[in-house]
Amino acid sequence: MEKDIQVVGFRIGNETYGVRIAAVREIVRVPEITAVPSAPDIIEGVINLRGKIIPVMDLRKRFGQVYTHTDKKNRILVVEIDNKLVGLIVNAASEVLKIPPADIELPAAVFAEGESGYVTGVGKLKGRLIILLDISKLLHRPDLRVLEEAAESILASK
Repeated sequence: MEKDIQVVGFRIGNETYGVRIAAVREIVRVPEITAVPSAPDIIEGVINLRGKIIPVMDLRKRFGQVYTHTDKKNRILVVEIDNKLVGLIVNAASEVLKIPPADIELPAAVFAEGESGYVTGVGKLKGRLIILLDISKLLHRPDLRVLEEAAESILASK
């Protein structure tokens, strides 16, 4: 019998997304974010998390949400990609969700070819649909490079 897939569930707008629990290091409230000059719009800046400078991207903007106000429910998912920590702002982070593999549709059955290369599937759980994401594909290499440069420029200025 296959094991359930464990994902950290989070919301952007009205949609629930999930990323494999192994990619998520922690979930934190949104602290003060230091802006980075000349950064692309989706890069919010950097945060200092227990002495580590972590670049932060607004996943809501990355997914095309126009109105992104910050409230108490917002969270930062700290994920690890290529041995680097990156913060992703989401509307709310929920719980760890366990989805049986039999309840996951492959993306080809749901999305057009090439439309969403970062979607690994759509899980069905208690009447909800959870869009499963591959974080390493979601953040393209240029995005990662910009995030790293943002963090380095802040470190260099201190």
